[in-house]
Amino acid sequence: MVEPMSLDELNFYDIGNKIGLVGAVFGDDDQAYLLLFPDQSYPDKVKLLELTLDDWKRVVKQLDILEVEVLRKGKDGNLGKAILRKTQRLIEQRVSWAVFKRDGYKCRYCGKDDVPLTVDHLVLWEQNGPSTEDNLSSSCRKCNKTRGNLEYADWLEHPYYRKVSQNLSAAERKANLDILPTLAAIEKRVAERETRK
Repeated sequence: MVEPMSLDELNFYDIGNKIGLVGAVFGDDDQAYLLLFPDQSYPDKVKLLELTLDDWKRVVKQLDILEVEVLRKGKDGNLGKAILRKTQRLIEQRVSWAVFKRDGYKCRYCGKDDVPLTVDHLVLWEQNGPSTEDNLSSSCRKCNKTRGNLEYADWLEHPYYRKVSQNLSAAERKANLDILPTLAAIEKRVAERETRK
């Protein structure tokens, strides 16, 4: 069932974090067609948002170029402001493939090896987690999306992870737990570009 809603009824900051692309909508004169990406299922509820041009501009900015202001230490040792953008989340392919190879070309959370893989930041990108091999884990899209912006420790306690991780061996589940004490040692990074004063 399709339910209409406005953009203001949505938690806007979930867009690009908890709410992501799962497919595309096409249409002709008679009807719309929802084309789902592989490993996605049709949701129980579908919300219809008819957006104005200004609404679309806000959504695109939130999805693609949202700027987050953070503090970073400059070359002179003083703290200064820096800007992070979601578009800086792009991960080098060689890094992604090294992570996939290290993790046996399967999702570390559910063990699936027959679905498209993504890389998941152990220390969240939103918390300045770097896009380096030691901070990335191979993940299927469904596990990555379900984790969203949960901290890694909370994710390992999440009912969804507890359920799907039953497909892993005891050693694989232990390896995921063994990551926890290493997270504090991962150096957090921010963009090198500073804001203008």
